[in-house]
Amino acid sequence: MASEVQPPVGLVGAAIGAITAHIRAHDLMPGDRLPSEADLSRQLNVSRSVVREAFRSLAAIRIIEVSTGRRATVAQIDHGAMGLMIEHGLNTDQISVQQIYDVRRTIESRIASLASLRRSEAEADLILSLAAQMRVASADPPQLMELDLAFHTALATACRNPVFQLIVGAFQGITRQTWPIGWKSRTTDAERDRMLAMHEDIARNVAAGDPVAAAAAMTVHFDESVRVLLTAGMA
Repeated sequence: MASEVQPPVGLVGAAIGAITAHIRAHDLMPGDRLPSEADLSRQLNVSRSVVREAFRSLAAIRIIEVSTGRRATVAQIDHGAMGLMIEHGLNTDQISVQQIYDVRRTIESRIASLASLRRSEAEADLILSLAAQMRVASADPPQLMELDLAFHTALATACRNPVFQLIVGAFQGITRQTWPIGWKSRTTDAERDRMLAMHEDIARNVAAGDPVAAAAAMTVHFDESVRVLLTAGMA
């Protein structure tokens, strides 16, 4: 079977621009439908293969959703595309683990501060509960890692800023690579207890509504994480 001929890149780029402009001009929201491939082909005076390739590109970066037999719709934002870009940068030595953690330190300290001011009582209870569950799961590293990820996600949700939620979600792929190394590098019970205690300290300060202490506790947590990864030769 002959391979599909790829349309010119310039035409595809122009179609991508026109489709995103259509979304803005018509105030389309997540779930709203776009014109069909045939309609856009006529409107833009390009072939359907150009529109199809533009749809594929926009779907890959989560601007739209496409499925067989249905019209494309505007997508709900998620962290997938951002996460892939960060992982690509790390895996191709364009950015380092230490650079990623420097950014996380700044962002997540702010998240902890905002979460302490904006969290609901239910969110405060969840954050405290996740910190407590982490201690219980300390003998089960895979479960502990998932609880750690959930802890940081809960904080990002509680800060009421969807941009922070996207960024924290985007870092999860890298965290899944670095977390096991960081945990194994904490070879003594005292070192592992300190890691758990730092999460408990963050949770208590967020629940108490103390933005200064919450941010300071998160900063200590990331400074310690970078130190451990440097010792392991990873950062």
